[in-house]
Amino acid sequence: MSGLGPHAGFILASYGAVVLILGGLIMAILFDHRAQKRALAALEQRGAGRRSDRASS
Repeated sequence: MSGLGPHAGFILASYGAVVLILGGLIMAILFDHRAQKRALAALEQRGAGRRSDRASS
């Protein structure tokens, strides 16, 4: 840690905060993706089709 100088604690804490924040954002994106897939499946089950499917028919 001597290579980081007198501010090693701040530098390491900053990297730790970035890792936690990015990890939280990634988890939020994954949870939202799952929720959106469930919502889309529910809509399709109720008969709401996709516009792109209608155009190709």
